[in-house]
Amino acid sequence: MAYAPPPSVPRRGAATPDRGVVFRIRRCDGPGKPSYWQEFEVAVPRNANVISCLQQIAANPVTAGGARTTPVVWDAGCLEEVCGACTMVINGRVRQSCSCLIDECAPREGDVVTLEPMGKFPVVRDLWVDRSRLFHGLARVRAWVPIDGTYDLGSGPREGPATQAERYVLSTCMSCGCCLEACPQFNLEPDEGRWETAFIGAHAISQARLFNEHPTGSQIKGERLDALMGPGGVSDCGNAQNCVKVCPKGIPLTESIAAVGRSVILHAIARFFRG
Repeated sequence: MAYAPPPSVPRRGAATPDRGVVFRIRRCDGPGKPSYWQEFEVAVPRNANVISCLQQIAANPVTAGGARTTPVVWDAGCLEEVCGACTMVINGRVRQSCSCLIDECAPREGDVVTLEPMGKFPVVRDLWVDRSRLFHGLARVRAWVPIDGTYDLGSGPREGPATQAERYVLSTCMSCGCCLEACPQFNLEPDEGRWETAFIGAHAISQARLFNEHPTGSQIKGERLDALMGPGGVSDCGNAQNCVKVCPKGIPLTESIAAVGRSVILHAIARFFRG
């Protein structure tokens, strides 16, 4: 006989909705196609996040006006603010949709939650954008430790607790794109249509700092600084400091930009005297 919990024990996932919330979503059917708005009424349970509400809409894609439509498309992975894939603009602010709780952004009956895709990346469909340029920036600064193809050389260089603590914060970057969306120097259409000369962004500059401070990663420190000396490098930062305000991990991005800026200057002086 199947077990049935007593009435006093609520079934898992059967929380009673306590209010109705309207989701106003900016939609797009594909690259290059015009965008349009649709509204959906969602019965929101307590402690729900934006992703769980989008799942409700996908399961029953009917607009607030009663019209049947296609399911809303978005990107997501871990659902615990680690992968960075679910970034979108929520009520005018770029953030992670998995950690955005409806109890905080729409606490009252009838509140409206507005969802839009990031505007600094090409839209694939609806709330899903192509973040290829973000990863291209990481490749420009070679944001990795160059040990591929080596044999076991034993334990690496030791780091002190202070250096570990500083670098750990930088390592929490999840390539979500929040800093780029908020940056006035980072644009959807780069100058002359070339990513190689457009502003690289705070995320890549901070990751260059992370790996330049790594005992093994510092072997190619000069190459990273060379990449950040040219067009689109650290000198193109306008110091708006929007990036640090929207970073979901609280990474000191402006400190990284200042630190890398100093390193670039010293590197340029050294190169000048070396000829």
